[in-house]
Amino acid sequence: MLGYMLTTIAEASGADWQVRTAGTHVLEGSSMSSRTRDALMSIEDLGRHQFARHRSHQLDESDVRWADVVLASEADHVNYVRRHFADLSSKAVQLAQFVRFAPLDASFDEQLAEVAATPPSRQFDVADPAGGDQAAYDACALQLWELSRAFATIVAADEFG
Repeated sequence: MLGYMLTTIAEASGADWQVRTAGTHVLEGSSMSSRTRDALMSIEDLGRHQFARHRSHQLDESDVRWADVVLASEADHVNYVRRHFADLSSKAVQLAQFVRFAPLDASFDEQLAEVAATPPSRQFDVADPAGGDQAAYDACALQLWELSRAFATIVAADEFG
């Protein structure tokens, strides 16, 4: 979900972001669930992406090396990146933790460094809707959408300020 959201924000704002999506525990090449698709489609501002073309991808070292930041929705995801890609661990942060603690008067690199120095916390987890009903997926999508917009505002302040 987050990848579509950040891509939409970048396209709408003219930001020069490139977004890759990957998971920490996926069945490589599987399609998006219908509940995930429906949750994304329920957010009018997201437009109409080609959701049916999405295929799951397991996060690997090339993804982490490519990225300036690895945004995770759960503490366990950050811990996974830090365990499996230790030399790149400073790139992994929880999205909600970044939004909460990134100093607004700092460059993106400084923001990332400060948040990455803080241990991830379950209190900043976005609840995984897997196994839940459509309402759980919709709630997850709305929470991610709010966090995505906040992240974009923080990053834009550095890019354009």
